[in-house]
Amino acid sequence: MTQVTVTVGGREFDVACRDGEEPYLRAAASLLDAEAATLLGQMGRMPETTMLLMSGLMLADKTAAQEDRLRRAEQTLAAREARIEQLEKRPAPEPERIEVPFVPQPVVEELTALTARAEAMADGLEAEGGAASD
Repeated sequence: MTQVTVTVGGREFDVACRDGEEPYLRAAASLLDAEAATLLGQMGRMPETTMLLMSGLMLADKTAAQEDRLRRAEQTLAAREARIEQLEKRPAPEPERIEVPFVPQPVVEELTALTARAEAMADGLEAEGGAASD
């Protein structure tokens, strides 16, 4: 066992921990000290037990809120994973059939002839308009 001295609320405490756990103990004490500093800043000096209890309760409240957020996030993640799995198992959609209208050859020929006549008439009108302006 290792003895570590931590400071919480301006007071030093000697705490025993297993070898190798010192960084975790110091990190936990730092969190508790931050809560104690907030508490002391709001209420001023108070008995050590009250300060430690209130600081611990404030940390517990934050931890409970984070656990609730984590639980909701895990539920959302599980629902989305289930939806992804459901979509992946669904068979691929059938290819969409697109029908292109068919124009019979006699209609194409008639439209080609009409186009040629219209162009010839336009050329003729253009020629007459050009001769009239001379």
